[in-house]
Amino acid sequence: MTSRPHNGSTEERLRALQAVLFDLDGTLIDTIELIRVSFRHATKVVLGHEVPDELTMANVGQPLLTQFRDIAPGHEDELLRVYREFNMAHHDELAKEYPGTLETLRALRDRAIPMGVVTSKGTIGATRGIELFGLGPYLDVVVTADDVEIHKPDPHPLRVAAGLMGVELEYCMYVGDSPHDMQAAVSGGAIAVAALWGAFSREEVVVPGTSYVLESITELPDLLDGHVL
Repeated sequence: MTSRPHNGSTEERLRALQAVLFDLDGTLIDTIELIRVSFRHATKVVLGHEVPDELTMANVGQPLLTQFRDIAPGHEDELLRVYREFNMAHHDELAKEYPGTLETLRALRDRAIPMGVVTSKGTIGATRGIELFGLGPYLDVVVTADDVEIHKPDPHPLRVAAGLMGVELEYCMYVGDSPHDMQAAVSGGAIAVAALWGAFSREEVVVPGTSYVLESITELPDLLDGHVL
């Protein structure tokens, strides 16, 4: 039986890797501006004023209901409804593809590496983005906020995805752009890879601890090939 990878070096853990999991927003899909303007619209409509971006964007990576409960307790349901209506109406207009994403997923598929998405987004929104940018054929599993009762930064959603793929989380890598992603990966024993092209600064995303930091998703195949970054 193979020894537990988290007992070895990160290089040894890479050699034992069995699957790669990704966050969605800010990692595989550039929805940062869409999220930002959706927050502005929802807070202005429901609360009568826009909440500053530094407050609304601080907990991106957690479920929307959790974020709205923190921003304006008692108004979270209405905020969620207005946000989602606006977000879906403007999704295809404002969502963008990160350069090199599909090429990277193809490179991983060529290496026969199973892949999945673990997102705090709801199923309808996640499916819209995955289909819009043609990510579906590369993903073996997708776990959304609707599929679990416990959310990031708890590692539970990552464990669910790993279980659906038939592997243990300790043999997975999780690539994400938020501190919540990295906390989930680290506490769950996965290889934590910080995506610096997303919504958070390097200083913010590395706070929970990371195994690797990437400036671009296109660096991922080299990392998996043993060219440590």
